[in-house]
Amino acid sequence: MSVLLRRNSSQLRLLLSSGGQVTRLASTEGSGQPPAPAVAKQEAKKAQSKRQPPPVVPDSEIKKSVFISQSSDVFTNLALEDWLYKNFDFSHHHVLLLWANDPCVVIGRHQNPFTEANVSRLVERGITLARRNSGGGAVYHDLGNLNCTFFSPRERYDRKYNLNIVTRALFREWAIKAEINERDDIVVMNKKISGTAAKLGQPNSYHHCTILASANKLHLGESLVREKANYISRATASVPSPIRNLVDVNRTVNVAQLRSAVGYEYLRTAATTLEDGGSAQTMKQRGFQLINPTEKWFPGIEELRANYSSWDWVIGKTPSFTVEKDLEVKGHGEDMKLKLSVEVEGGLMKEIGLQLPQSEQLVPVVTPLQGKPYNEENLNGILGALKLVNASNVKQAINGTA
Repeated sequence: MSVLLRRNSSQLRLLLSSGGQVTRLASTEGSGQPPAPAVAKQEAKKAQSKRQPPPVVPDSEIKKSVFISQSSDVFTNLALEDWLYKNFDFSHHHVLLLWANDPCVVIGRHQNPFTEANVSRLVERGITLARRNSGGGAVYHDLGNLNCTFFSPRERYDRKYNLNIVTRALFREWAIKAEINERDDIVVMNKKISGTAAKLGQPNSYHHCTILASANKLHLGESLVREKANYISRATASVPSPIRNLVDVNRTVNVAQLRSAVGYEYLRTAATTLEDGGSAQTMKQRGFQLINPTEKWFPGIEELRANYSSWDWVIGKTPSFTVEKDLEVKGHGEDMKLKLSVEVEGGLMKEIGLQLPQSEQLVPVVTPLQGKPYNEENLNGILGALKLVNASNVKQAINGTA
């Protein structure tokens, strides 16, 4: 029961050994050799276009593995998740990936990071910002938070099954009674311990969730506080919920034991039904496997990680939005209340202007920050410079543009 990687001059295979059977990542019929990556992708697309509805695989023919990532880097773990989703054959082999990250905030694919957190403050505190490839809301991760990714073929996708694996593990190990609410969050005594999101493709799918064991709730709360400004955005917004750590329910809970409990619950349960097969079922599976998410093990993972950690993905992928913030400029016996408006496209500040009081008129602001990346620090930099302008100068500028 092991995951091995064997390299020779012509190929790199991921071997999944079970009963002497070996599954390759990719191959072409009759060639005896796996194709080059570009050819493999072309062949995969051809095969997918001709794909017939997959035959139903009996539960007795499906094996399970629990993969445990040895990395705590969020970008590496997101790349590993994506690599498995894109390259693995789950038709006869379902996988639960367990992973934990150093402090970070992870937003959904379609979210605006600036409406979910204060990005500039995260940078100051050394908390990484990441964007995953699935939907859902923003979450705070640290090593007190366990992440679970359930991989299966699309036709086997079953979110409720996966969440029940978690709730059953909590009850079996610590007698903690957890429930699944209408949003598919796991709650204990009406407080959230787990959020959920998914990626559904063809032929594969995954569903992932978090489990709050002993996360730093102070950092969690502070990390998910945004700049005090009016953000006008169509991006998916998170739904705030009161949260609870499992250690608040049972102080003996720890991430290592939680990882073991969820993993064993997964292995002892039938592939598609919540049928407990006990140790006999567990012995039929491929067990726990430590995964080293490196290029040597997973060819192409470094490129995936580079994409996930890039500014273009984390910030540039943000849907267009407008941010407005009130500004008061001083005058000789007369103050003037204005509103700064910044339009952001692709993460860059495109249009910057001042909205006049009791008017829809927008006066352009000339600043070297135009066209630069948007962040809270740059926004407040513009506001700081404008505060040095007095009301009479603004009136002259208005008259000059009329």
